Amino acid sequence: MRIRLAATTAAAAGTLAVLTAVPAQAAEYSSALKIRGIQYDAPGRDSNSCSTGNTDEEYLTIKNYSSSATVNLKGYVVKDAAGNRFAFTANHYLQPGDYVKLRGGNGTDSDRNNVVYRDNCNFMWNNDKDTIYVYKPSGSRADVHSYTRSGSDADGNGYITYHG
Repeated sequence: MRIRLAATTAAAAGTLAVLTAVPAQAAEYSSALKIRGIQYDAPGRDSNSCSTGNTDEEYLTIKNYSSSATVNLKGYVVKDAAGNRFAFTANHYLQPGDYVKLRGGNGTDSDRNNVVYRDNCNFMWNNDKDTIYVYKPSGSRADVHSYTRSGSDADGNGYITYHG
């Protein structure tokens, strides 16, 4: 009996060690809504001019990875490491497997075209490194990813895929 108890205790201690060694980014797997990818560096020379700039070419793709639940984005918040933020203030429903591109710049939001504009012509994502946070309406974290140009973007095209 002692041997089993000791083995169980050792197994539990090993499990605890594994749980404490899990990186902070692993928490995002508990949410159906996840970051699919980011175009953190808009193609071309960066220009945040509202009329001629390319901030609309910088975008974050958020996908509903649930196989059955529809997710309403209203109340979700996207932030970066510097505290820049965007809150989804209108109803935008993502069916299972559906996605939305959160674009910079100004434009017309469209469920049909899966796009929401930040209505801000300033770039949100840094071209060298940043951290992306997605929060649920409750305030709990839905997903988080950090990137660096040199460490995360192997082909150097300014786009990184996270969950495919």
